[in-house]
Amino acid sequence: MPAQIVSTKSAEHYKWGGPQATDCDGWHLVKTADLSVIEELMPPNTSEARHFHVHARQFFFVLEGELTLEVEHHDFVLNAGEGLEISPGQKHQAMNRGINSVRMLVTSQPPSHGDRIPA
Repeated sequence: MPAQIVSTKSAEHYKWGGPQATDCDGWHLVKTADLSVIEELMPPNTSEARHFHVHARQFFFVLEGELTLEVEHHDFVLNAGEGLEISPGQKHQAMNRGINSVRMLVTSQPPSHGDRIPA
């Protein structure tokens, strides 16, 4: 496949989240069998369901806002320019407890879709 410029304007878009996060957005910037890079937007006061992945290793990198990542019952507060790696098997939950939206990159290797177990 030839090199292509990708952005949120050209990438595949989807809505995600359960009852607490129905307004969250995701854009597949890279979507292959080996690697997933997603830009996500979480409005204020949203969160995902606590879960873990059997195979996927993830890296969350905050572009804008303040993200709280709960990992194995420890809260990590990430600001723009900061990231955190989540190993396979670690129970975690992303939360936006702030008053501004959070924009972040979530890299998963292998991709995490289909590898999500509720915790």
